[in-house]
Amino acid sequence: MDMSPKEYQAYVKSKAKKSPIVKDTALAFVIGGAICVLGQAIQDGWTGAGLDKEAAGTATSCTLVFLSALLTGLNLYNKLGRFGGAGTLVPITGFANSVVSPAIDFKSEGFITGMAAKMFTVAGPVIVFGTLASVIYGVILMLVG
Repeated sequence: MDMSPKEYQAYVKSKAKKSPIVKDTALAFVIGGAICVLGQAIQDGWTGAGLDKEAAGTATSCTLVFLSALLTGLNLYNKLGRFGGAGTLVPITGFANSVVSPAIDFKSEGFITGMAAKMFTVAGPVIVFGTLASVIYGVILMLVG
């Protein structure tokens, strides 16, 4: 079958499933909000356990990273992601998921050449550009202030 690129695009568009954008947006909002509510509940728990606000914030971050990594390892975070879409990209849990997922995927290639080498394939650029952005922001603040 010989098709022009324009005909092919029309064919693909006719076969593509329509995206339920309102439903997807609502689910992302609810799931992302639920993750944030869970984070607040964890922080309140740490505060109730006697930690000051700053220490409770640190403990909350560590707890959320741990829970996200654990749920990713049990393949539950991916199921939540399929259901809640972009809502699971809440920064700290989404970042932990992006580090753990490639590590699990490449564990069969060995510890060094598989897991360790591939662990930051998704998260690496985030770290690099996040660090670069913070340096630029810091320099701007230093020059202005």
